[in-house]
Amino acid sequence: MPAATNGHSAINGESKVLDFTKAIELLSEYESRDGLSIQELMDTKAHGGLTYNDFLVLPGYIGFAASEVSLDSPITKNIVLKTPFVSSPMDTVTEHEMAIHMALQGGLGVIHHNCSPDAQAAMVRKVKRYENGFINDPIVISQTTTVGEAKALKEKWGFGGFPVTATGKLGSKLLGIVTNRDLQFEDDFSQTIDKVMVTDLITAQSGVTLLEANRILAKSKKGKLPIVDQDFNLVSMISRSDLTKNLHFPLASKLPDSKQLICAASIGTRPEDKTRLQKLVEAGLDVVILDSSQGNSMYQVEMLKWIKQEYPKLDVIGGNVVTREQAATLIAAGVDGLRIGMGSGSACITQEVMAIGRPQAAAVYSVSSFAARFGVPCIADGGVQNVGHIVKGLALGASTVMMGGLLAGTTESPGTSFVSREGKLVKAYRGMGSIDAMQDKKAGSGSKNSQASNAGTARYFSEGDSVLVAQGVSGAVAHRGSINSFVPYLAAGLKHSMQDCGQKSLKQLHESARDGSLRFEIRTASAQVEGNVNMESYEKKLYA
Repeated sequence: MPAATNGHSAINGESKVLDFTKAIELLSEYESRDGLSIQELMDTKAHGGLTYNDFLVLPGYIGFAASEVSLDSPITKNIVLKTPFVSSPMDTVTEHEMAIHMALQGGLGVIHHNCSPDAQAAMVRKVKRYENGFINDPIVISQTTTVGEAKALKEKWGFGGFPVTATGKLGSKLLGIVTNRDLQFEDDFSQTIDKVMVTDLITAQSGVTLLEANRILAKSKKGKLPIVDQDFNLVSMISRSDLTKNLHFPLASKLPDSKQLICAASIGTRPEDKTRLQKLVEAGLDVVILDSSQGNSMYQVEMLKWIKQEYPKLDVIGGNVVTREQAATLIAAGVDGLRIGMGSGSACITQEVMAIGRPQAAAVYSVSSFAARFGVPCIADGGVQNVGHIVKGLALGASTVMMGGLLAGTTESPGTSFVSREGKLVKAYRGMGSIDAMQDKKAGSGSKNSQASNAGTARYFSEGDSVLVAQGVSGAVAHRGSINSFVPYLAAGLKHSMQDCGQKSLKQLHESARDGSLRFEIRTASAQVEGNVNMESYEKKLYA
């Protein structure tokens, strides 16, 4: 029989068994908490530069339900998102469809600029017009507008309810409304709108609150509620579809005053990008990202200062950066947010070709810990392949996470799905530094020197090169279904992870990392193998 004390068997060589009720108190006997602090973990002199796969977050105490976790987090000094997810400004990732649905899910989509300025501005307008409170600039038509012209407007803007006024402009007498139902079965395209429009109108008087206007609209059973002045001149309008969107997408990223979706877009740092930005601002842009693989440049500093002078209310995110020194230059120039990452993207080969960059975990920690001292939020951009990588990027100090390849396979990304040679459903995806992207002529609008206007060449400072050096690749990614299912899956996974490590909000996560109560552990190569699936065959279904 083994030796026993107090009726208990000896364990791990301990002959004396202590009072179990004192277990928590006895933790104070240890010099430090189990695991490593974030400072110990990210000591590059001791461990080198780490990637997301090189470490784990240790579990904490679960004292709340996962549904209670708050994912609110700033993307700039002035804008807070309900979910910390951002889609990358790549031409195979984010156009208006992605930007709309990312915003509806509480995140943000950044519209790429590998297209003409007018095309990019048109995409911004589609995002801004998708959801409104009071629609202060509705598309207005006159009674002489034809059915064909009204249908063309529907095709252009994606909706078909237009108020009809005496002059065809806002501020003139309201005569009626034409809706999708009025146009649907009309085959005489030359017929004028006054023959098909609805004239039995329910309206609200100018000065009505949005809450009261929504009540009137709900009771009216109508699709639109025109707001008129005392002379029955059209002042603004609200839409039933916006009420429906509020119910279906309660986390949507919206401006507090206009209730429009928040829209972001990228530009380069060339002189002609100033003209591009003017068109984007006129279209309603809220956030601009200065898109460069290496943001610590005279070009970006000059552009940043010019934007701050010309558009002081426009939030500007700079980057990309991976060191404190790079970040300091842009912070000093007045940036509202930073984008961290160089060579860590799934379609990026900058580190391989240029031997420049930094492992993503080391970059995120170094830059975000420095930027936090100045109140500048940071986006962890690149290297994200799963929910766990999102958790780690946020734990290291990022406020939001930007994704390219992870979102490129969703229904809302540009392009069409196709079946690969292996019989799998996939979508095309390419890095902006790929030869395919840098030779794309859409940004040049048919000009002779499309290379000089290309977003890929601008991002990698290659506009004038006679030989293009690729810093990205082209390929395909697995189809992931709709953003409206995939982003909620990412959010649910993030909430459960934060529950596991005992953090009820992203703010608390950052505070716990700083004060050392959030603990980490290095993963050896064997530990990484152990943490993955070890089966002969299996099906990896991520969500249901």
